[in-house]
Amino acid sequence: MNQTFAPDLLEIHRVSKRLDGASPPEILQWAADRFGDDLVVTASFGDATLVHLAATTIPGVEIALIDTGYLFAETLWYAERLRSQFDLNLTIIKPRLQESDRDRWQFDPDGCCGVRKVEPLNRALEGRAGWASGLRRSDSEARANAPVVSFDVERRITKINPLASMTDDDVEEYHRVNDLPKNPLTDRGYPSIGCWPCTTPVQPGDDPRAGRWADSEKTECGLHL
Repeated sequence: MNQTFAPDLLEIHRVSKRLDGASPPEILQWAADRFGDDLVVTASFGDATLVHLAATTIPGVEIALIDTGYLFAETLWYAERLRSQFDLNLTIIKPRLQESDRDRWQFDPDGCCGVRKVEPLNRALEGRAGWASGLRRSDSEARANAPVVSFDVERRITKINPLASMTDDDVEEYHRVNDLPKNPLTDRGYPSIGCWPCTTPVQPGDDPRAGRWADSEKTECGLHL
Protein backbone atom coordinates (compact mmCIF):
# COMPACT_ATOMS: atom_id res chain seq x y z
CA MET A 1 0.00 0.00 0.00
CA ASN A 2 1.74 3.18 -1.18
CA GLN A 3 5.08 1.49 -0.54
CA THR A 4 6.98 3.95 -2.74
CA PHE A 5 5.45 7.08 -1.21
CA ALA A 6 8.07 8.90 0.88
CA PRO A 7 6.36 11.72 2.79
CA ASP A 8 7.96 15.03 3.72
CA LEU A 9 6.89 14.99 7.36
CA LEU A 10 7.98 18.57 7.93
CA GLU A 11 5.83 19.69 5.00
CA ILE A 12 2.87 17.73 6.40
CA HIS A 13 3.33 19.40 9.79
CA ARG A 14 3.50 22.85 8.22
CA VAL A 15 0.44 22.24 6.05
CA SER A 16 -1.49 20.96 9.06
CA LYS A 17 -0.69 24.10 11.04
CA ARG A 18 -1.61 26.32 8.10
CA LEU A 19 -4.92 24.57 7.52
CA ASP A 20 -5.88 24.40 11.19
CA GLY A 21 -7.91 27.60 10.88
CA ALA A 22 -9.25 26.81 7.41
CA SER A 23 -12.84 25.83 6.67
CA PRO A 24 -13.71 22.18 5.89
CA PRO A 25 -14.25 22.97 2.18
CA GLU A 26 -10.84 24.66 2.00
CA ILE A 27 -9.20 21.64 3.63
CA LEU A 28 -10.94 19.23 1.27
CA GLN A 29 -10.00 21.37 -1.73
CA TRP A 30 -6.36 21.31 -0.63
CA ALA A 31 -6.55 17.51 -0.41
CA ALA A 32 -8.13 17.28 -3.87
CA ASP A 33 -5.50 19.57 -5.38
CA ARG A 34 -2.69 17.65 -3.66
CA PHE A 35 -3.81 14.08 -4.30
CA GLY A 36 -6.28 14.16 -7.18
CA ASP A 37 -7.62 10.70 -8.01
CA ASP A 38 -5.39 9.23 -5.29
CA LEU A 39 -7.72 10.70 -2.64
CA VAL A 40 -10.46 8.64 -1.01
CA VAL A 41 -13.03 9.73 1.58
CA THR A 42 -14.27 7.28 4.20
CA ALA A 43 -17.57 7.89 5.94
CA SER A 44 -19.60 5.98 8.52
CA PHE A 45 -22.88 7.72 7.59
CA GLY A 46 -23.72 8.57 11.17
CA ASP A 47 -24.60 11.96 9.72
CA ALA A 48 -24.36 13.68 6.34
CA THR A 49 -21.75 16.34 7.10
CA LEU A 50 -18.65 14.83 5.51
CA VAL A 51 -20.37 13.25 2.52
CA HIS A 52 -22.22 16.49 1.70
CA LEU A 53 -19.02 18.52 2.00
CA ALA A 54 -17.15 16.04 -0.17
CA ALA A 55 -19.89 15.84 -2.81
CA THR A 56 -20.21 19.63 -3.09
CA THR A 57 -16.50 20.49 -2.82
CA ILE A 58 -15.04 17.61 -4.87
CA PRO A 59 -17.87 16.21 -7.04
CA GLY A 60 -17.19 12.62 -8.04
CA VAL A 61 -14.63 11.89 -5.33
CA GLU A 62 -14.83 8.28 -4.17
CA ILE A 63 -16.58 7.86 -0.83
CA ALA A 64 -16.07 4.50 0.86
CA LEU A 65 -18.42 2.95 3.41
CA ILE A 66 -17.29 -0.11 5.34
CA ASP A 67 -20.27 -2.43 5.69
CA THR A 68 -19.18 -4.57 8.62
CA GLY A 69 -22.17 -6.87 8.27
CA TYR A 70 -23.39 -5.46 11.59
CA LEU A 71 -24.44 -1.99 10.48
CA PHE A 72 -27.91 -0.91 11.51
CA ALA A 73 -30.46 -1.25 8.72
CA GLU A 74 -31.17 2.46 9.17
CA THR A 75 -27.54 3.33 8.42
CA LEU A 76 -27.53 1.35 5.17
CA TRP A 77 -30.85 2.93 4.18
CA TYR A 78 -29.44 6.38 5.00
CA ALA A 79 -26.33 5.78 2.90
CA GLU A 80 -28.46 4.83 -0.10
CA ARG A 81 -30.66 7.87 0.40
CA LEU A 82 -27.64 10.19 0.46
CA ARG A 83 -26.13 8.40 -2.53
CA SER A 84 -29.25 9.17 -4.54
CA GLN A 85 -29.81 12.69 -3.20
CA PHE A 86 -26.25 13.93 -3.73
CA ASP A 87 -25.14 11.64 -6.58
CA LEU A 88 -22.38 10.16 -4.45
CA ASN A 89 -19.61 8.06 -5.96
CA LEU A 90 -20.14 5.53 -3.19
CA THR A 91 -18.18 2.31 -2.79
CA ILE A 92 -19.35 -0.20 -0.19
CA ILE A 93 -16.61 -2.48 1.11
CA LYS A 94 -17.40 -5.68 2.99
CA PRO A 95 -15.17 -7.82 5.20
CA ARG A 96 -13.64 -11.14 4.19
CA LEU A 97 -14.77 -13.40 7.00
CA GLN A 98 -13.84 -16.86 8.20
CA GLU A 99 -16.21 -19.20 10.02
CA SER A 100 -14.25 -18.44 13.21
CA ASP A 101 -15.28 -14.78 12.90
CA ARG A 102 -18.95 -15.58 13.46
CA ASP A 103 -20.24 -13.89 16.64
CA ARG A 104 -16.69 -12.78 17.45
CA TRP A 105 -18.03 -9.54 18.95
CA GLN A 106 -19.28 -11.56 21.93
CA PHE A 107 -15.84 -12.68 23.11
CA ASP A 108 -13.23 -10.66 21.17
CA PRO A 109 -14.47 -7.16 20.25
CA ASP A 110 -11.01 -5.96 19.24
CA GLY A 111 -10.58 -8.93 16.91
CA CYS A 112 -14.08 -8.36 15.54
CA CYS A 113 -13.23 -4.75 14.70
CA GLY A 114 -9.99 -5.97 13.15
CA VAL A 115 -11.65 -8.26 10.62
CA ARG A 116 -14.82 -6.27 10.03
CA LYS A 117 -13.46 -2.71 10.02
CA VAL A 118 -9.68 -2.43 9.92
CA GLU A 119 -8.97 -5.00 7.19
CA PRO A 120 -11.67 -3.59 4.85
CA LEU A 121 -10.38 -0.07 5.50
CA ASN A 122 -6.87 -1.14 4.56
CA ARG A 123 -8.24 -2.47 1.26
CA ALA A 124 -10.11 0.79 0.67
CA LEU A 125 -6.84 2.70 1.07
CA GLU A 126 -4.76 0.45 -1.17
CA GLY A 127 -3.06 2.42 -3.93
CA ARG A 128 -4.17 5.76 -2.48
CA ALA A 129 -1.97 8.60 -1.26
CA GLY A 130 -4.59 10.68 0.57
CA TRP A 131 -7.37 9.65 2.95
CA ALA A 132 -10.04 12.06 4.23
CA SER A 133 -11.95 10.93 7.31
CA GLY A 134 -14.76 12.35 9.45
CA LEU A 135 -12.77 12.35 12.68
CA ARG A 136 -13.51 15.34 14.95
CA ARG A 137 -11.67 16.54 18.04
CA SER A 138 -14.93 16.82 19.94
CA ASP A 139 -15.66 13.11 19.41
CA SER A 140 -13.69 12.01 22.46
CA GLU A 141 -10.77 12.81 24.74
CA ALA A 142 -8.54 10.51 22.71
CA ARG A 143 -9.20 12.60 19.59
CA ALA A 144 -8.94 16.03 21.23
CA ASN A 145 -5.58 16.83 19.62
CA ALA A 146 -6.20 15.31 16.21
CA PRO A 147 -4.28 17.24 13.53
CA VAL A 148 -5.90 18.43 10.33
CA VAL A 149 -3.22 16.64 8.28
CA SER A 150 -0.96 13.83 9.44
CA PHE A 151 0.84 10.79 8.10
CA ASP A 152 -0.43 7.33 9.02
CA VAL A 153 2.88 5.50 9.29
CA GLU A 154 1.40 2.00 9.43
CA ARG A 155 -0.78 2.49 6.36
CA ARG A 156 1.72 4.76 4.56
CA ILE A 157 -0.87 7.36 3.67
CA THR A 158 -1.50 11.05 4.33
CA LYS A 159 -4.61 11.45 6.45
CA ILE A 160 -6.81 14.52 6.28
CA ASN A 161 -9.41 15.38 8.93
CA PRO A 162 -11.40 18.26 7.37
CA LEU A 163 -13.97 18.23 10.21
CA ALA A 164 -11.35 18.21 12.99
CA SER A 165 -12.37 21.55 14.51
CA MET A 166 -16.14 21.12 14.14
CA THR A 167 -18.14 20.78 17.35
CA ASP A 168 -21.46 18.98 17.76
CA ASP A 169 -23.17 22.38 17.54
CA ASP A 170 -21.30 23.13 14.30
CA VAL A 171 -22.51 19.84 12.82
CA GLU A 172 -26.09 20.54 13.86
CA GLU A 173 -25.91 24.03 12.35
CA TYR A 174 -24.39 22.67 9.12
CA HIS A 175 -27.29 20.23 8.83
CA ARG A 176 -29.80 23.00 9.48
CA VAL A 177 -28.31 25.47 6.99
CA ASN A 178 -28.05 22.83 4.26
CA ASP A 179 -31.36 21.13 5.11
CA LEU A 180 -29.69 17.73 5.37
CA PRO A 181 -31.58 14.58 6.37
CA LYS A 182 -30.58 12.85 9.59
CA ASN A 183 -29.73 9.24 10.19
CA PRO A 184 -33.04 7.97 11.67
CA LEU A 185 -31.19 6.64 14.72
CA THR A 186 -30.09 10.12 15.78
CA ASP A 187 -33.48 10.99 17.24
CA ARG A 188 -33.72 7.60 18.95
CA GLY A 189 -30.87 8.25 21.36
CA TYR A 190 -27.90 7.29 19.16
CA PRO A 191 -25.65 10.38 18.80
CA SER A 192 -22.72 8.09 17.83
CA ILE A 193 -23.58 5.18 15.57
CA GLY A 194 -21.52 2.07 14.99
CA CYS A 195 -22.39 -1.63 14.73
CA TRP A 196 -25.61 -2.81 16.35
CA PRO A 197 -24.03 -5.39 18.74
CA CYS A 198 -21.75 -2.77 20.29
CA THR A 199 -23.84 0.43 20.17
CA THR A 200 -26.56 1.36 22.63
CA PRO A 201 -28.67 4.52 23.02
CA VAL A 202 -27.58 7.11 25.59
CA GLN A 203 -29.48 9.40 27.89
CA PRO A 204 -29.75 13.15 27.15
CA GLY A 205 -26.67 14.93 28.47
CA ASP A 206 -24.47 11.83 28.44
CA ASP A 207 -21.22 11.66 26.50
CA PRO A 208 -22.27 11.06 22.87
CA ARG A 209 -19.88 8.10 22.60
CA ALA A 210 -21.02 6.56 25.90
CA GLY A 211 -23.11 4.09 23.93
CA ARG A 212 -20.13 2.69 22.04
CA TRP A 213 -18.78 -0.49 23.68
CA ALA A 214 -20.66 0.44 26.84
CA ASP A 215 -19.56 -1.26 30.07
CA SER A 216 -16.08 -1.92 28.66
CA GLU A 217 -12.78 -0.04 28.45
CA LYS A 218 -12.79 -0.14 24.66
CA THR A 219 -13.17 3.30 23.07
CA GLU A 220 -11.81 2.92 19.52
CA CYS A 221 -12.25 0.36 16.76
CA GLY A 222 -8.75 0.72 15.28
CA LEU A 223 -9.58 2.74 12.18
CA HIS A 224 -7.95 5.83 13.67
CA LEU A 225 -4.62 4.73 15.09
